[in-house]
Amino acid sequence: MTTKNAGREVVSLDALAKQRRDALPDPTTYDLFGVEFTLPPIKALPFELQEKVGDLNDTVGVLKEVLGVDKVKEMYAAGYTFGDLELIGTEWQKRSGLEPGESPASTAS
Repeated sequence: MTTKNAGREVVSLDALAKQRRDALPDPTTYDLFGVEFTLPPIKALPFELQEKVGDLNDTVGVLKEVLGVDKVKEMYAAGYTFGDLELIGTEWQKRSGLEPGESPASTAS
């Protein structure tokens, strides 16, 4: 919806944003070595996560923010490896509708 306000055009993205959010997949629950955790689709992560973590490639930082420190400690106790984190990241991207390696801020849909 476009409106004119004092000679300037304002494009409302509300309806489009709602459509995109509604089209996102549901959160996915995973289980790895007895630790169960649920991750939302990557594109549903709050914008402020970038500021909190600093780098969205910081998998541990992202998981601490999304799952909480206690759940990440469970992952440590279960003996997760870097390979396991890579597997989680790959599956998370796939189930979020992203191509492997695609940035969460990507404009592709």
